[in-house]
Amino acid sequence: MQQLLFTVILSEMALILVLLFKTPLRKLVIMGLDRVKRGRGPIMVKTVGATVFVVLLSSVYSMTKIQKRWIDEGAVNPTDQVLMAKHLLEATLMGSSLFLALMIDRLHHYIRELRIRRKSMEAVQKQARGSENGKVEEAKAMEEETAKLREKLKHLESELETRTKEVNAAEANAVALRKQSEGFLLEYDRLLEENQNLRNQLQSLDRRLSHSGSKKNT
Repeated sequence: MQQLLFTVILSEMALILVLLFKTPLRKLVIMGLDRVKRGRGPIMVKTVGATVFVVLLSSVYSMTKIQKRWIDEGAVNPTDQVLMAKHLLEATLMGSSLFLALMIDRLHHYIRELRIRRKSMEAVQKQARGSENGKVEEAKAMEEETAKLREKLKHLESELETRTKEVNAAEANAVALRKQSEGFLLEYDRLLEENQNLRNQLQSLDRRLSHSGSKKNT
């Protein structure tokens, strides 16, 4: 019993040392503990732990009985001393084994939590880097689009200036043509008036000629 407990305690201490330091063996130990905690493993571990705890309680009860007998008898029996030492050693070993088993369980749990947190942090960092890269690419695309829009704006401004010059020239030509047409209309009116005057003069001459011809005939 004692040799078995010593072996268990030494094994547990070795497992704790392996879990504390990052070595290739730690991955194997963690994989083994993961398998133990799957399926019926937790039930078996709890059963063994409960059995050891019950034996521990029985050893403590035996020690209390021996101590009570010493008090009642007032003398110390060598056999009781040997039994007391045996039960004390076994209780100490069993308590230590249970405590070390609890330490192994907690270390395994915290190592798994640390690995999960580390993976989640790496995923968040990758996502943040991806978002930063996406923002940089988006900013570059926006800059390129802004440059294109500026070029289009310059082209439109130059085209607008050209069209404005053309419109101004057309307006000037229209004003000149309007003035020229007004001059033509005035000239046309003057010619019409002269034509009318000439017709009136011709009609008066015709009348005079006809009047003189009629006098000669008489």
